[in-house]
Parts: sequence; structure tokens; C-alpha cells
Amino acid sequence: MDALGERDQLRAAVARQPADFIAWVMLADAELSLGELAAGENAALRALQLRAAHPEALARLGRVRWMQGRHDEAATALQQAAAAAPQHPGIALWLGHVLEDAGQPEAAADAYRRAHMLVPDEAYMAAQRLNWQRRLCDWRDLEALSQQVRAAVAAGNPAVEPFAFLSEDANAAEQLACARQRAQVIAQSAPRLPATSLRTHGPLRIGFLSNGFGAHPTGLLTVALFEQLRAHPSLQIHLFAINRDDGSTIRQRLRTASHTLHDVEGQPHTGIARRIREAGIDILFDLRGWGGGGTPEVLAMRPAPLQINWLAYPGTSGAPWIDYVLADSFVLPPALEHGFSEKVLRLPRAFQPSDNTRVPEPPPAREDCGLPADAVVLCCFNNSYKLNPRSVGRLLEILRQVPDSVLWLLSGPGQADARLRAIARQQGLDPARLVFMAKLPHPQYLARYRHADLFLDTHPYNAHTTASDALWAGCPVLTAPGHTFAARVAGSLNHHLGLDDMNVADDARFVQTAVALGNDRSALQALRARLRAARAHSGLFDMQGFASDFAALLQQLARHHGWHGTDAG
Repeated sequence: MDALGERDQLRAAVARQPADFIAWVMLADAELSLGELAAGENAALRALQLRAAHPEALARLGRVRWMQGRHDEAATALQQAAAAAPQHPGIALWLGHVLEDAGQPEAAADAYRRAHMLVPDEAYMAAQRLNWQRRLCDWRDLEALSQQVRAAVAAGNPAVEPFAFLSEDANAAEQLACARQRAQVIAQSAPRLPATSLRTHGPLRIGFLSNGFGAHPTGLLTVALFEQLRAHPSLQIHLFAINRDDGSTIRQRLRTASHTLHDVEGQPHTGIARRIREAGIDILFDLRGWGGGGTPEVLAMRPAPLQINWLAYPGTSGAPWIDYVLADSFVLPPALEHGFSEKVLRLPRAFQPSDNTRVPEPPPAREDCGLPADAVVLCCFNNSYKLNPRSVGRLLEILRQVPDSVLWLLSGPGQADARLRAIARQQGLDPARLVFMAKLPHPQYLARYRHADLFLDTHPYNAHTTASDALWAGCPVLTAPGHTFAARVAGSLNHHLGLDDMNVADDARFVQTAVALGNDRSALQALRARLRAARAHSGLFDMQGFASDFAALLQQLARHHGWHGTDAG
């Protein structure tokens, strides 16, 4: 039975027996799983009317408030539920989720640890705890948790979230297994729309589904490309935004660049899928994949005849509803295709676009950024969950061997910064040599790269948007490409800039290269000059050329599936 059928049975059950508390609780879950927030809220409130302050009903109300973005109310409801049922691992888990979004990161970690302690053999609890501890740079029991999660994937357990699994030191085959297992769960319950086919004549209607259409990495990467695609007569661009309008300039540019921006925020999965079908979309790009806030349930309904994984999720979908993945020859060489469920489409340039209309602002003074006046500034503005023991170990070794340097990092949640400084102190380094930058609006963040001499990448999850930002702002990126998509994105950008010497083979060469550059300011200046020239003359930041290649690839794909072009018929 699919999710709709299960929901309908529960609706019938509460109609027959309106005092059935358990049925109302189960109905709340069923409605929420379909994205039906209003119906889920009604079911949770009816359950509370039947049993006031019951932890199961409070937990569902908390989940509703969380999905509505009312995070403080969600936290209150789930804290009450957890206090009433302290041995309930599911409630502890949901409490962790809402505390993340309510701005209580350390309390969220405590909730995840409690959930895992209550059911230590449950892989889902281990994975949630591991993921959040990585974000907090809390490495207690990290190796044991990682082993438990990888073992669960190897055993076929679908509990592990594929996006979080990208941070584990797993190979492409393991990532494929993780994604397939999650996709199978959704495929078993997802309703399907009637089959449809690609149009045979006229402009192709290209859809993009994302929760990042605004001042978000996805919006920042794609907006200039969409502006260029607007001029291609063979394509009509439709954006389906599952995030609310953030009022940003990027959102307005996206609206202007597209033929239609469909605001589907808060709509149930079936409603979004039908909206895509009604728009007559021929090729639908999933610009979220397994990342948080996505809607794989919508893609599983097959609203478009061809569906493509691109850009936001750096790995395979493992999903039967995704036909192709869009990549390039560096980030996804033929040797790695075995780790992908999709057929591979390759652009002749780097797969990642960017906004080449940005002009970095003049930065504030170094001292206003907390930087010494004359130090070499090594930076890594990747999110904190990418800063694992291996990556931090090589960063600190470089600091040790470049005496007049500082390491500039993006400030993490909770006590993450303090933990990293404590690790530096334990390794005999002055913790003041770690300088943290608070998260800033994009123009202000981009400006600060003017003070950075060299960006030092992480492993196994590379810099992606941050690498593009650094290179655009004139800061060279040093990386050691690995053997998964997520570990090769920064390398792809360097490769397509003609800076392959900044792609090194291993950790030893990474440290050696960074130390040599950090101790030779003339070499750093020469490298920055090479980057400026490459940025101007390579195709990496040429969005007009990118749009032409992108349109040509889609036309070729469509012809393969029966489209005859815009001038026929």
C-alpha cells in the first residue's frame, strides 16, 4: 500500500471511531509524511483533545510546529513530551531535530546522545548523533559511531541519511548502497502519476526543483546561468521553489530570469508533483537530492518524463526515479561511474556554474577581522561538519610549519570553535592562531577573501560553493582530490582553471605544498597572479558559454528521447 492509501485508511478509521487516540496519532504521522501540514496539525490537535499532555500527541504537535518553521514552539512541545516520556528514543530524536533549528545546538547534541543511549544498536540514532557531533566538532566516540553507521549501510539498513554519509570516509560503492537503501523506502510508499512523455516539438520546458532559490548556495550558483539561459529560444525555464521568498536580490533575479517561478512552499508532495505535471515539464532537475529540506517524495511520483540529479547533492541519488546525473569528466570520471545509479551526462566544462556578476566589496581592515597585520592567512571557510580529525590534523601541521601564519575558519555552532582551539592547544599550538569568522551576508563574506592568502580544503567532503567563492575572489585553493564526487569538486574547479598543480595526491603532499607556499610570500603572490589570469581567460566563470553548452546538452538529450526541435511542426 502506498502512503496515500495508508493515509486514506486512517482517515476512514477516525471517521468511524473519532475517540480512537492511537488512530489520530498515526494519522498525524501519515499526513506529515505526505507534506500535508494543515491536516497533520488537525490530527495532532485532535489527539491532544482526547488525551491532554500525552507525550505521543505532544510529540506530533512538536513535529508539526517544526515543519511549519515555528521552532521555539516545536521545542517547547517536544521538551514537554520528553519530560513525560524520558525513556522514549523517538521523542528524544525529534527533540534533537527541533533544538537544532531553535538555536540550541549543544542541547540538540544531548538529545541525540540520549536517543542513541536508549537504543544503542539502532543505526538511525547513531547516524543522527554522529552527524550532529561532527557539526559541533565533538569527536567523542567518533570512530566507533562511524563504524556503526558504515556497518549498517553494509548490512542493508536504510536508516542512514545519504547526505550525512558523505562526511564518512566511505567509497563510492558504499555511498551508492546508502542512497539506494533510502530510495527504496520512499519508492515503496510513493504514489505514481500516470506516465508521460517528452514533447516532440516546440521549446523544451526545463524544470528545476529546489529549496535554495534565494540567498542560498544553490541560488548563488545558478542565478547568472538562468539569466543567460533565458535568451535560448529552445528552452523555457521553470523554477519550483519549495522555500519561501526570502526577499533577497537573488530571489528577485531568479524570478526575472525564469519564464515562471512557481512558489510551492508548504504544499503537499502530491500538490507539488501535480504542479510540475500541469506545467508540462519535459526535463526536471533535482537541485536538492538527499540534502536537508529536499522532497524526494515529489520526484518519486515521476512528474516529468526525464529527471536529472545535478549540483546540490554531490553523489548518486541511488533512486529509480532519477535517470541522469550531470557532471564533468574530472568530478565524475568513467572509473567512478560504477558508483552511480544514473546514466552520466558530462558538460565540456566544470559541472558547477557560479554568479560571475558579483563584484567583491572592499574588505574591512585586517584588525577588524581579528587578523594580525602581517601574518600569512590560511583559510578554510567550509562548514564545521567537514572539519574532521584528519582534515584538522593536516591544517594544524601546516600551522606548525608556517610560524608566522594564522588559520581563519568559519565559526561553527555551539562550542565548536572552543573545541577546535582546545585541540590546537593539546597539539602545542597557540589557540589564538585560530581566528573565527561569524556567518555573514554573502557580499561581506566574499570580501574577506581579499585578506586570505591560501584556502586549505577538507577531506573527504571538499569545498564546493566555498571553493568557487574563493577562486572568484582571487584566493587560490589547495585540495587533494579523492575517489568520490564530493571529494573531487574543488579539484574540478582547479582543473578547469588550468591550476592542476593545486590538486595534490595525498595528505603528505598537501602539507608539503601548503608549507612551501606559506613560507614563500613571493610564491603566493605569483600563484594569485596566475589565478587572476586563469579566472579571466578560462571557461570556468563564463556563464554565457556555460549556458550554450548546457542548452546544447539538453537538446541532444531530448532528441535522443524523441524531440525534433523548435522549428518542426
